[in-house]
Amino acid sequence: WEGSSRFVCAVLLCTVVVHGKPTLRKERVHHDPELSRQAHEDNKSYQYDHEAFLGKEEAKTFDQLTPEESKDRLGKIVDRIDSDGNGYITTAELKAWIKRVQKRYVYENVAKVWTDYDLNKDNKISWDEYKQATYGYYLANPEEFEDATDQFSFKKMLPRDERRFKSADLNGDHAADREEFTAFLHPEEFEHMKDIVVLVSPL
Repeated sequence: WEGSSRFVCAVLLCTVVVHGKPTLRKERVHHDPELSRQAHEDNKSYQYDHEAFLGKEEAKTFDQLTPEESKDRLGKIVDRIDSDGNGYITTAELKAWIKRVQKRYVYENVAKVWTDYDLNKDNKISWDEYKQATYGYYLANPEEFEDATDQFSFKKMLPRDERRFKSADLNGDHAADREEFTAFLHPEEFEHMKDIVVLVSPL
């Protein structure tokens, strides 16, 4: 949220430009004092904020639009962010919007990689399928990974992935449907995966 919170000011600025009435629209955003005091690093964080606010694919589309087209599209997005339709964008509404954008990206990402892991095409991904697709070459050719760093990395990652897979496998059938596999790949987005996220996070 730290990076995306910096986008509050950018949203306000764009909203003002879109509607063309600066004196009337300056108060459309309800400011959060804590967010307003955050340091702004526009050059370093612009792309991150751009993607967090629009989504990765949508951000690419915006990059191809003319300034007028961008303003028009952004105006429509701002109206969607204003969920209660009161003419103001609150911090809570902005947080909810960015969460929604992130969630959409997560599911799109899983859809893109699904066939890489569903080796038998049964619309489920077993632990063995994931292990084969991810670690198969290493397991079949351990002699090629004699470098101590590589060996350590693989030996550490495999059991960690297996723990995460078991946590995501809610029905315990040793296979992940799309929702379970999404939780496996993106545990930070699921409440029941919070403990495993803490477990694997570096100290």
